[in-house]
Amino acid sequence: SSQVALRIRPMSEAELAEGARPIAHRVDRQVVVLRDPMEDPDDVLRANHSREKSYIFDMAFDSTATQETVYRATTQDLVTVVTSGCNATVFTYGPTGCGKTYTMLGTDGEPGLCTRAMGELFRAIEDSSGDVEYKVSMSYLEIYNETVRDLLNPSLGCLQLREDASGTVQVAGITEVSAINADEVMQLLARGNGRRTQEPTAANRSSSRSHAVLRVTVHQRRRGGGLRHGHLLMIDLAGSERAAQTQNRGQRMKEGAHINRSLLALGNCIQALSHRASAKHVNYRDSKLTRLLKDSLGGNSHTVMIAHISPASTAFKESRSTLIFAHRAKSICTTV
Repeated sequence: SSQVALRIRPMSEAELAEGARPIAHRVDRQVVVLRDPMEDPDDVLRANHSREKSYIFDMAFDSTATQETVYRATTQDLVTVVTSGCNATVFTYGPTGCGKTYTMLGTDGEPGLCTRAMGELFRAIEDSSGDVEYKVSMSYLEIYNETVRDLLNPSLGCLQLREDASGTVQVAGITEVSAINADEVMQLLARGNGRRTQEPTAANRSSSRSHAVLRVTVHQRRRGGGLRHGHLLMIDLAGSERAAQTQNRGQRMKEGAHINRSLLALGNCIQALSHRASAKHVNYRDSKLTRLLKDSLGGNSHTVMIAHISPASTAFKESRSTLIFAHRAKSICTTV
């Protein structure tokens, strides 16, 4: 099953200083409305032509939604999915500076989805009955300019993707670390995050220029035999904006081209997987990102995408393309 949520962050001080107005609003639990700031409200001829467009999602959050609210609505159920031996994926999507990393990692005072999910996972393992033995391991990688880097051990250099006999895409030689509690996972994450490729852009001081993929595997061994494992993938995508918005030149521009190429490939896979698609072929091989997400998008995984936008009138084009992308993702049918 796949679900798409949308989160609108609060207006930033920079946006308010520019004189931006809020044009994106959450109308109810599922509907977000975006108004085109260019159309003149006093234009009588266009009065009937609605300047507002509604987009419907599985869940919508505005700036009043807490990290806890977003976690409970989007990710909490996935912990049970993984401890019962299935796969689950959460990914954050949207332009730079719209709160993707905040949702995923949060701050010390307002922890994000990763911290909360890990806490819940280890609590569930502690509370489980004694006839199942659990082991949790994790890997953390980034995809930057179409190369895969191990964030837990960057000295490994560029890693290759391999497909095993069952069709699952593996990262050859990646570090798998066992973890015994949530704090340990968060320390490893913090260390890996410090190694993540970040550069200042006009849109964000510490913009993530790479896609980061945390993979947590829960191995279960039942007394008297059976082995099972479930994966939880938590993915913080790089910003989806156009170059003009970040005023990128040179190296930043080249990174942007790679980021956009992988997000375009993701969009194409989503398009091909959606209800209305007549084509049966889904081209996962167009980018490293879509190859890694193959199981999450079309295979046996519960998938949640959380798209992020800014409510500001100055971000209208970015917000519109994010809403369209996320809306399209809503019509994916995964087969669990």
